[in-house]
Amino acid sequence: MSLALYTYWRSSAAYRVRIVLNLKGLAYEARPVHLVNDGGQHLKDEYRRVSPQAQLPTLVDGDTVVRQSMAIMEYLEETHPEPALMPRDARGRAKVRELMQAVGTDIHPLGNLRVLKALESEFGADQAAKEAWSRRWIRHGFDGLEALLADGTAGRFSFGDAPGLADACLVPQHYNALRWGVDLAPYPTIRRVVEACQALEAFRKAAPEAQPDAP
Repeated sequence: MSLALYTYWRSSAAYRVRIVLNLKGLAYEARPVHLVNDGGQHLKDEYRRVSPQAQLPTLVDGDTVVRQSMAIMEYLEETHPEPALMPRDARGRAKVRELMQAVGTDIHPLGNLRVLKALESEFGADQAAKEAWSRRWIRHGFDGLEALLADGTAGRFSFGDAPGLADACLVPQHYNALRWGVDLAPYPTIRRVVEACQALEAFRKAAPEAQPDAP
């Protein structure tokens, strides 16, 4: 079956899924949906028929449509179990999900484009205020995530010495941290893990600037 991914070059959630597809060695068709052009192509009826929530990414696998990046990542892990990107034991899997959710449900949503647009339109936030907001919540999240990784969980990567789903969440959030000017000096474990990830082709191919819809 052919795989297709509705994606946007700078979407952190889509970035996560691209990493997993690459780590699995899976070919896929990229279907770009621009989050800004035309008032936001994800808000148009054509894409809402694919994703009623009007959010990216969406994975199409034959007759199966999967939305929400975390669900897509675990779907790919279950349907293409090799190479494994999750531990085999329940305790290890719980730890990886903890790391994933520390990014995907705690940090990332607060810096999402729709949140930043709402801060501007409903609360009068200018660009400087939006940048300060993003830095504040990334720092808050990274404070906790650094401690979680440095407690003995991280090896070369977020969990042990092989790349996995936790790394697929961490690297895009690190990209956002750089984008918003977060001082990363207090996070040596995060920086070390990201450096190990970025040495791999799977991560480099998934990077925003490497995407066909990147400007």
